[in-house]
Amino acid sequence: MDQLLAALRACAEPTRLRILALAARGSFCVIEFTEILGQSQPRLSRHLRLLGEAGLLEREREGANVWFALPPPATPGGSLARTVLERLPEDDATLAADRRQAARVRAERAREASESFRRTGADWDEMRALDLPAAAVEQALLGLLPHADIGRLLDIGTGTGRLLEVLAPRVTAGLGVDASRAMLALARARLARPGLTHCAVRLADMYRLPLADAGFDLVVLQMVLHYAEDPGGALAEAARVLRPGGRLVVVDLAAHARTDVMTRLAHRWPGFDDARMRELFSRASLAPGPALAVPGTLEVRLWPATRQPSPAFPDPVFPDQVPESAP
Repeated sequence: MDQLLAALRACAEPTRLRILALAARGSFCVIEFTEILGQSQPRLSRHLRLLGEAGLLEREREGANVWFALPPPATPGGSLARTVLERLPEDDATLAADRRQAARVRAERAREASESFRRTGADWDEMRALDLPAAAVEQALLGLLPHADIGRLLDIGTGTGRLLEVLAPRVTAGLGVDASRAMLALARARLARPGLTHCAVRLADMYRLPLADAGFDLVVLQMVLHYAEDPGGALAEAARVLRPGGRLVVVDLAAHARTDVMTRLAHRWPGFDDARMRELFSRASLAPGPALAVPGTLEVRLWPATRQPSPAFPDPVFPDQVPESAP
């Protein structure tokens, strides 16, 4: 009985319950827990120690890191932890935010660990890693947009800043946001080139953008949504910072069945089909335009939309076809 009481006392604390809920989704190290939960390492180390002593967490050292996960279901601690977690509300706002942060951290872990990232550094991007036709995708995106005077651009999940570089001649100002400090360092190096001084990057969470409402004329999410724990939440936040009548473009993988790709790069979703994207747009008060397809080893699709316009902002016109040559 004493062991059971100790285990119940160990999990009867908000942060420790959050840790257990995260551990049920996979292994995390202390640094990742600090990033997800926004708490100090000493404080989280104490929580992890208490959960480990109570048999509710297992620890495994790997080099300089120690990874924590739930014990197997057949163990007393693993069984109790899962019983407790089954009683947590699925729609709890705090737990939902933790899941989104965890998905971002895991995706970033895969991205930084990829062989392509280590080998090519600043030249890394996911299209290259997947052998996708990056030039054709950029051509398609340019064909969707006006030749000039687009206004203010927000690139969510900017990575190395390549999209800011491509669209820089057409925008008055560009801002890229990413949750990876490593990627932002690469983007800042790219944007130090001549002609790109009107573009900048900053650290930000795509679910909680530190930006005012209706401040951008164009928002782009390129190869981002398939990592998102909550694609609808990401699009709703993107729509919030988009002015009425402003353009949003999602560039992502079409629905596919490549489980090897999902495993290797920690994708959360196997691409999207048009019906799913229309549903997500509708929930975010975005009106879809005609989608475009770019064939390749995996099909890439471009889904344009507009934020529902006010009378002062008429609907923009999206071309039905991509021009044969870049503008």
